[in-house]
Amino acid sequence: MDIIKVNQHTSTFNSITHIIKDDKESDMEVWFARELQPLLGYARWENFQVAINRAIDSCISQSINVDDHFREVTKMIPIGKGGKRSVQDYMLTRFACYLIAQNGDPKKEEVAFAQGYFAVQTRRAELIAEHLNLIARIEARDRLRASEKQLSQNIYERGVDDRGFGRIRSKGDTILFGGFTTAMMKKRLGVKSGALADHLPTLTIAAKNLATEMTNYNVEQKNLYGEDSITKEHCGNNRSVRDMLGQRGIKPEELPAAEDIKKVERRVASNEKKIERTSSKLPKNLDNEQA
Repeated sequence: MDIIKVNQHTSTFNSITHIIKDDKESDMEVWFARELQPLLGYARWENFQVAINRAIDSCISQSINVDDHFREVTKMIPIGKGGKRSVQDYMLTRFACYLIAQNGDPKKEEVAFAQGYFAVQTRRAELIAEHLNLIARIEARDRLRASEKQLSQNIYERGVDDRGFGRIRSKGDTILFGGFTTAMMKKRLGVKSGALADHLPTLTIAAKNLATEMTNYNVEQKNLYGEDSITKEHCGNNRSVRDMLGQRGIKPEELPAAEDIKKVERRVASNEKKIERTSSKLPKNLDNEQA
């Protein structure tokens, strides 16, 4: 997500932040589910309620007091001709909002942004964008792992063992990286241990995943069998992806290395564990004026 969109989303999310007094009479930030709902791309309350319930279940599974972060309240909304009716709502802490985003539809751009927005304590757009970029790289790496696992299973059923899978993947890399083998790319990027993909930037991981997904699809659709035919297919798909990148002036072998994905995963996990610990708790005695 580019910084312009991050700034736009940040401004919108900031606009629904409310300040109340906690049990120590200090200011704390809270949000209301009815106001959060449209910002996360949900048109119907019933659908958003599913994400809220999942978030509450997640809170319970972590042995965290739900009342510290989710407080059911009643809100009056206009119904026309000056009338009003009461509806269910929730007052939420930052941690509660984060859990809702985690349990929302990940395909929604707004949900992806919310995960970053509520995961960092600052409202600085550049730090939110940095967190979102880390999450995007982790997700891209997870997708590549899944597609390679599927390919390994597909080709095993078609007469190719683990060593054959390794050769197929390596030959695909050589095509994608313009003649550089996997070992040569590791040396080029200074990778001393671990998988090459763990040190690639998000764009290159996505490129490898696209080629692998194409191979998976065609292996099944064309009912390919044996190492030779699947190797030819995989190399052809990597060539197509490389040509596409080349049309935009991108050479995968020239892109710089990225931080080891395992370190990124540990850092993100550590940051996320801090969210509940640093999130203020809802006051035990919440008066109607605050709600």
